[in-house]
Amino acid sequence: MSDRRLATLASLLGLTLLVYAMVGVRIVYSGNLNYGALIWNLFLAWIPFALALAVYDGFRRGAARVPLIAGGALWLIFFPNAPYIVTDIKHLRTWAGMPIWYDAILVGAAALAGLALGFVSLYLMQAVVRRLTGAVNAWLFAFAVLALSSFGVYLGRYLRWNSWDLIVHPERVLGDVWAGIANPLAYPHAVAVTVVFTAFLAATYLAFYSFARSGLLEPTEH
Repeated sequence: MSDRRLATLASLLGLTLLVYAMVGVRIVYSGNLNYGALIWNLFLAWIPFALALAVYDGFRRGAARVPLIAGGALWLIFFPNAPYIVTDIKHLRTWAGMPIWYDAILVGAAALAGLALGFVSLYLMQAVVRRLTGAVNAWLFAFAVLALSSFGVYLGRYLRWNSWDLIVHPERVLGDVWAGIANPLAYPHAVAVTVVFTAFLAATYLAFYSFARSGLLEPTEH
């Protein structure tokens, strides 16, 4: 394992463990399970990361296309779980017995962890697509994924669908998806959430990508 990959894994794991520890402290201190769902949500955010890593490594080893395509499809299904955590900010409010600054840091750290896991996984998948089809198509792929995942976040937050439902009850989920695509003007809230969230994800991913590729944060040797 390369030093760069090890450092990335360590930082992502460290941020995840920080969130889990803060949730644990909050449960003990407050005596309630508010924000306990962050534990599960953050676990789900690791799934697309693991799938992208498997697809990326498989592609570099020259694995057969069928399992790579299957892994990529699963990655796309589970990818919205990573940015979804950002919407947990809607639960941020003053709770009895708990300072709001603590909850703000907790939710912010969880959202940051989710975005980091999602963006690293998209970075890996974009690298695969770039090798196969070129840089332009790779960027079109990345923006399409961000737009689809934004709509997926809407489906999860407001219609309460999740990635497992797309596997277990695909006809129900796809029915809601088709309704929104066929007549978007009938669902202005869905359109607004999808557009704004896509813009947010695109802007933050571009910043992440530029930092990752430019070496701007590398120390200068004198």
